[in-house]
This record gives sequence, C-alpha cells and structure tokens, in this order.
Amino acid sequence: MDVRECFLTLFYAGRFPKGPGTAGSVVALVLGLPILYLSVNTLFLSALLVGVIAIKQIDLYEQETNTHDAKHIVIDELVGMWIAMAIAGWSVVGIVASFVFFRLFDIYKPSLIGKIDAQVKGGLGVVGDDALAGLCGGLCALLLVHFVGAWY
Repeated sequence: MDVRECFLTLFYAGRFPKGPGTAGSVVALVLGLPILYLSVNTLFLSALLVGVIAIKQIDLYEQETNTHDAKHIVIDELVGMWIAMAIAGWSVVGIVASFVFFRLFDIYKPSLIGKIDAQVKGGLGVVGDDALAGLCGGLCALLLVHFVGAWY
C-alpha cells in the first residue's frame, strides 16, 4: 500500500470515477464529525496540520509526476471541509450547510479563490484555494445557523 497515495486521495476517495472532489468532501465530513463533536478547536487545528503536511506531500508528488492539481488528489477537500465545519460548529444545519457552501465555493471558485487556484503553483495552490473555500463556506454556514436559530 502506498501511504502517500492513500493520504493524498483520502483513503482512495479521489479515485471515485464521478465527482472525486465531492467524494473526498463526503469522506472528510464523516472523518471530521467525531472530532467536531469533541472539540471545534481540535478540528480547526487538525485542518491546519493536515494542510501543512498536504502542501509538502503535494509538492513532492507534483515534482515526481510533473503534474499540477491532479483530480484524484482530494486531501485539500478535507482541509477545506474541516475549516468550514469548525467555523459552522456542531449542529445539523451547520454541518449540512458547511458541506453545501464549501462545495459551492470549491466548484465555482469565485474571486480570490479562483485566483489562488489559477496563479499559485504547487501544494500551496492546491490546498490554498480549498482552505479559502472552507473559510468562506464556513462563514456562510455560520450565518445560516444564526439566521435559522433566530426563528426559534
């Protein structure tokens, strides 16, 4: 078993033939739920730690394969999802909204997210746009959580 591929593809979710980014996001959500339940701070710091490791491993992978942002690399989805989930917090609305908003920002890449994706090379570019999509998705999810909470 290739440990780097297992890590970069998020336990091979990135090898899913249709929508590897969404598959990686679903796996990230499932892996993040128990951590989120225990501690929002731990989930956020874990996202940062995984992000730093991912940047280095993606740099090495891209040098070895002479590629950039291969579709099967989805560890960056985990970073973005965990950031979004940590911001939105522990609630059904927050968890679902963090997934939906993160995927929207990650797919459509508005504004600075798209610039990072297009202009920043290497692992920092691969992880950076997803981290920012997670930040934006998490903030939108948090706003929705507060909006929905205002109705109760």
